[in-house]
Amino acid sequence: MRRTWRFLMGWLLLALASALPAAAAGPALDLPAGARDAALSPHLVYRHDATGSDRPEDAWRRVDAGAFAPLPGGKDAFGFQSGAFWFHATIVNRDRGEQRWLLVQEYPLSDRLEIFLRYPDGRVVHHVGGDHVPFGVRSVRYRHPNVLVDLPPDVPVQLLVRVESESSMQVPLHLYTPAAFTEVSRDAQLAIGLYYGILLALFFYNLVLWLSLRDASYFWYLCHITAFGLVLFTLNGLGFEYLWPDSPWMADHMVPISICLALVAMLQFARTFLELPQRAPRLNAGTIALIGFFLVFGVASIWLPYRLSTPIASRAVLVGVLWIVLVTIHVLRRGYTPARLLLLAWSMFLLGTAIFTLLAFGALPKNFATEYGVQIGSALEMLLLSIALGYRYAQLRNENQRITDEANRQLERNVAARTQELQQALSQLKETHEKLRDSSRRDALTGLYNRSFFHEGFDRMLDECRQARRPLSLLMVDLDHFKSINDRHGHLVGDDCLRWAARRIGRTLRPHEALLARFGGEEFVVVLPNHDLRAAVAVAEELRRSLVDEACESQGTCLRISASIGVHTIAPDAADDIDDALDTADKALYAAKANGRDCVRTSITAA
Repeated sequence: MRRTWRFLMGWLLLALASALPAAAAGPALDLPAGARDAALSPHLVYRHDATGSDRPEDAWRRVDAGAFAPLPGGKDAFGFQSGAFWFHATIVNRDRGEQRWLLVQEYPLSDRLEIFLRYPDGRVVHHVGGDHVPFGVRSVRYRHPNVLVDLPPDVPVQLLVRVESESSMQVPLHLYTPAAFTEVSRDAQLAIGLYYGILLALFFYNLVLWLSLRDASYFWYLCHITAFGLVLFTLNGLGFEYLWPDSPWMADHMVPISICLALVAMLQFARTFLELPQRAPRLNAGTIALIGFFLVFGVASIWLPYRLSTPIASRAVLVGVLWIVLVTIHVLRRGYTPARLLLLAWSMFLLGTAIFTLLAFGALPKNFATEYGVQIGSALEMLLLSIALGYRYAQLRNENQRITDEANRQLERNVAARTQELQQALSQLKETHEKLRDSSRRDALTGLYNRSFFHEGFDRMLDECRQARRPLSLLMVDLDHFKSINDRHGHLVGDDCLRWAARRIGRTLRPHEALLARFGGEEFVVVLPNHDLRAAVAVAEELRRSLVDEACESQGTCLRISASIGVHTIAPDAADDIDDALDTADKALYAAKANGRDCVRTSITAA
């Protein structure tokens, strides 16, 4: 009986409310079947409780008495206001398949949000939100305050919302089905992610440049990106979501503090980039004064009431950017061309900041362009600033190059003769050094590489062949009966024969990119990269024939010279080192000598 009585009283109250004048209540929000979302602003009526003293029962009584008025001009932004705002709407859900809806206040900085849902049976459900309550009370982990509400089908539900905030009073209320909210939040998070992705890319790109160039402009640009990124992280509600979810104090005070930090970095960057101490000393003094003001105000914001510090900081953004624009115009008129890009960048930022500020004070309606205007403007500004830094650096480099070139020309005119003498001395010294270096690697008699250089070259060529998975072959060449030449004709003839043999061997090996060295006495060693055993044997045979095909003439004597050659091939996966390879090739050489000399033997046949 009691439940029936409450039901009848609820319907009676709704009937009385619907009988009030049109100015006292907005049209009920009718959610048709298949609806996915709906904005509440066209259906809201409101009342400003300037003292913030009304209780929920007082608000319900004023709703029933028609004391609420439609939103002025349909706008749900009221600027910075004291006290609390009450909003009321009647919602009728016609979709029987969707009874759970998500009510979202699409503004993250409200201090406290209280939501009351009154059903026809008299039952009232109460929810709280805002950044003065822990982040975990939200129905969905999202940067905007939100609650899940039950909207039974075909039942008028009265919604009463109380909002209290020392920030800008913006109350864009929106209803979503869970599926629709998932899509909307995904797209919003993607847009925010792209913005911060741009900021991170610009940050790391210019960080590398600063570390390389040590230009102060790049440092202050990095500070500007970091500080302004923190500003938007706070204004978008991401700071409360990720950094201080249980700290209402941080949620309030980080707004003016981060704005002051961003303005200090902006002004200091402009000072450095525009070279104000040299180009405009008076404007530089004014800029320093502004920096000092924002430093002091940022510290004072720790203790100042949020309702006082935030409006001042919001207005100060416009003042700071306008000052930078005026200073930039002044420096540009004096012929400093890099200021053009800076002026364009700050103009983009000024436009976005103006939109944000006007939205905060309720002068502009909330839509995509106004809500994300500061992100769009700041992204363009930071991109253009990065380009301006590159342009400025290029100009400074060109100017430095011009000055350096002029100084060099002057220096050349003054010390031309001395420079020429020094260059000649250096050239002679270089040639001598190269000759000494080359002679230390070559055999004095034949001009071939010596044994020590052969070891270095062999190790390098073996590593290259192993990396390329190709074979490498080693030839040991010994001139036959060379001792008898020295004994019969003397050492001078023997030396001529060694030089003649070295030239013949070198010409034969020229097409094969081989390393040829004198190993000692009448022995030569050859390294053939990328040659397997068959190819190496073919080269060895060619080399042997080149020696016997022609006689060596020395002091009127014609001498026939032949050679015994041992061949060894190192496979790419073999573990042979240079000592193993030389030992194996040497055994093949001795096999050639044992088989009558003037022949080629391999490590396989020797085995």
